[in-house]
Amino acid sequence: NPKRIDVINYSELRELSYMGASVLHEEAIFPVKEKNIPIHILNTNKPDKKGTIIVESINNDNDPNVLTGIAGKKDFTILTIKKSHMSNEIGLIKKALDVFDRFRISIEHIPSGIDSFSIIVESAPIKSILYDIIEALRKECKPDDITVMDEVSLIATVSRKMKNRSGMSGRLFTALGKKGINIVVISQTNDEMNIINGPDEMLLMGLSAGCDGGIGSTY
Repeated sequence: NPKRIDVINYSELRELSYMGASVLHEEAIFPVKEKNIPIHILNTNKPDKKGTIIVESINNDNDPNVLTGIAGKKDFTILTIKKSHMSNEIGLIKKALDVFDRFRISIEHIPSGIDSFSIIVESAPIKSILYDIIEALRKECKPDDITVMDEVSLIATVSRKMKNRSGMSGRLFTALGKKGINIVVISQTNDEMNIINGPDEMLLMGLSAGCDGGIGSTY
């Protein structure tokens, strides 16, 4: 029973689509986005329903929902590199990124701390070369330790309103905690468009198309 999203901007659509909500292909909307032409998505089987409007920006935002949508993808691997006094070493993360570039592996996120940082990648492309990557990381970065965690899901909570609402992260983590779900990684950019959590594969919320016409989100 997904809730229909009445209005969504292109940035939110990109975030949700990247995380698995493939309602529209990016190449299909790019030409009209450039010309700032709104897109109206309707359900062929229910053309009388309101549908979803996709626009560049939303000025008069009367949508009572704080969240736009939640989307997720499974099968990620987290490689965590630990090294004492890492913050004093210039170029360490670049060395690690060069290793993944050499193996032609795309990186999803890079959460970091004082003496460690994690590199999140899709599991499938690295399965056959994981030990080669670890060996290369040991050689280039000379870490104290490297740990690997697989079978991780990424859940993106997306909203254009989160930046101006306090307590959203707390509500999100409380909801997961009540279900006994452990969070192993958190990633959030400064624009606060989305919060990405990495629980195990027990939980995956998704986005769906065609709920009464338009785009719908389960949250």
